[in-house]
Amino acid sequence: MGEYQAAPDTGSVPFAQRPVVILGAGIIGCAAARQLLQCGFSVEVVAEFLPGDQDIAYASAWAGAAWHAAGGISPEQRYFQAVTHRVLLQMARDPASGVSIVDAREYLEQEPAPDSAIWGKTVVSKFREMTPGEYPSTFHCAWAYETLVTDPTRHMPYLKEQITSLGGRFHRQRVGSLQELYGRFPDSSVFINASGLGSLTLADVHDDRCFPERGQNVFLRTEHCNTLYFRNGSEYTYVIPRPMSHGVVLGGVKQQDNLSPEVDWEIARDEIARAHRLAPHIVPESPAADRISHIIGIRPSRKGGFRLDCEPRGSRTVLSAYGFGGGGYAFSYGIADALVKMVEQTERQTVIL
Repeated sequence: MGEYQAAPDTGSVPFAQRPVVILGAGIIGCAAARQLLQCGFSVEVVAEFLPGDQDIAYASAWAGAAWHAAGGISPEQRYFQAVTHRVLLQMARDPASGVSIVDAREYLEQEPAPDSAIWGKTVVSKFREMTPGEYPSTFHCAWAYETLVTDPTRHMPYLKEQITSLGGRFHRQRVGSLQELYGRFPDSSVFINASGLGSLTLADVHDDRCFPERGQNVFLRTEHCNTLYFRNGSEYTYVIPRPMSHGVVLGGVKQQDNLSPEVDWEIARDEIARAHRLAPHIVPESPAADRISHIIGIRPSRKGGFRLDCEPRGSRTVLSAYGFGGGGYAFSYGIADALVKMVEQTERQTVIL
């Protein structure tokens, strides 16, 4: 018979010193790691892709990453976005973060619905309804305000450095189940599943609501990169400035279950044409070939919206935070804040006997 091995006695390790293990190093996992570390928790991050990677499946490297109030979401979800805005606004003071404050112009094809994105006026600065004559007459109305844009090529490495400097550790590993993590970190009692699309294939998660959604954008190099433009309606279009990279991101498109890494030239031409119609003073009708490049990433989407919850599994607590599609950056630090509160609640239940 094999030698009996007793279960590890985690009770001898103070709760806050047991590493919180995060599966996934995208914007959600890294935002959570940073905020947990700032609150004094120990953190280990396990992921197949790490900040700085440029694999098509690592969506956080390719995101448009503009803060834009989402329509049709619950009050709780609005607050997640509001918290994110607050944190990003503070980060914008540090150029190394890759976060910039920019002007925004949002054009609406139709009258906004009661649950539209107009709630964002309670969060952003300098919000005002534009007057007719300030925007094309083809639109029903328009809003002007200041917002935040994040350059992923700078922000993800910045987060990695912050996490490491606070004592967090990264482990590059592809895992097939949460059970694998339990075995690797026997002293840990809290595990956060921020694996994005990985939750579709994890053996003990198998969330069949998750699906890949291909995004393709055009990056146009230009010095006219301090104003964001959104068109809401049937011809949904955006021009997202990247001041630190001297260009703008043109989009957008969503393609479910398409994993192709190759540029679809029809989509690229359409995005340029739509962006030109929206902001002709920024996007020429036919940009020079040497001024454009292409961004392709697979977004981790989920039917019915993202998952955020906390569940006990024996002596462990598993938190889930995944399925954000193209909204990862806009929700990131609010979700991280919610995860910290869940961990603190677990701590409270553990230490207040």
